Amino acid sequence: MTEPLTGPFWAARNWSADAGAGSIHDDQTAATLGFRGGTVAGDVHMNQFPPLLVKVFGQQWFERGNLSLSFKNATVDLERVKVFAMPLVPGEHQVKVWMARDDGLLVCTGTAALGDHSQSELRSKDLRPCDPAELKILHQLQPGMSLGHYDVLAAATKQFERYDQQLISDPISWYRDGSPWGEVVAAPCTIIEFLWAYPMAGLLPYVGEAVSLFGAMEIGFSAGPFLLNQHYHLQSHVVCVGQSPQTEYVWYETTATNAAGAVVATLLMQSRAMKASSPAYQQ
Repeated sequence: MTEPLTGPFWAARNWSADAGAGSIHDDQTAATLGFRGGTVAGDVHMNQFPPLLVKVFGQQWFERGNLSLSFKNATVDLERVKVFAMPLVPGEHQVKVWMARDDGLLVCTGTAALGDHSQSELRSKDLRPCDPAELKILHQLQPGMSLGHYDVLAAATKQFERYDQQLISDPISWYRDGSPWGEVVAAPCTIIEFLWAYPMAGLLPYVGEAVSLFGAMEIGFSAGPFLLNQHYHLQSHVVCVGQSPQTEYVWYETTATNAAGAVVATLLMQSRAMKASSPAYQQ
């Protein structure tokens, strides 16, 4: 049996713990919804994969790679987790990846690839929408709906602060001291911060008072890497809206293009709104 490649254990940090009441990262809010405490965000866990993926695919992963994750169990601050990846089979371009806590609890599963992203963990899912009449929180959202266009400067300041404070799990020096491509490379959390935060501002009016959390996320590079201190044009739209017994969820996709018009990076995200936190389900 082929053994997986592994990264080191890291005690991931809930660096959003001070987000305040109403956030899934707040201990009291999370406990009210049945979690053990404020949850560590999925993008924090995603930071742990790139060093392992560079071993699998080489530095080209930052240029044309993909990481696609479905989250299974939430973690709390300082819980130790490790990432795994199956070795790349000759002639293949994609491998299975996952993360587990030190007691074996599965945190997330997914795929990583180089080149073709079409068969990733998330892009292989059936994202047909549910009947809009079933929705109480996200009923105003529709597939194809624009979440806006944004021109942004991907500043390096926050990533440098997190790097210096040792908050980035398994960091690479390219996040702080330059890279083979010249400028510093964005860590997954930084990419998601730009490609998620701007569209999320457009989503907030539709979510209302419901507490949200990440259910799945995928970052992919086409003309990467996503370098900092560069200008990008972001464009985002709703892909699908649906529900589960405990949540309503929206899938949306954001692309980042550079000054030459090339797509540098793409984010596919599932954001879940907890039914138990919404007044719409308490009437």
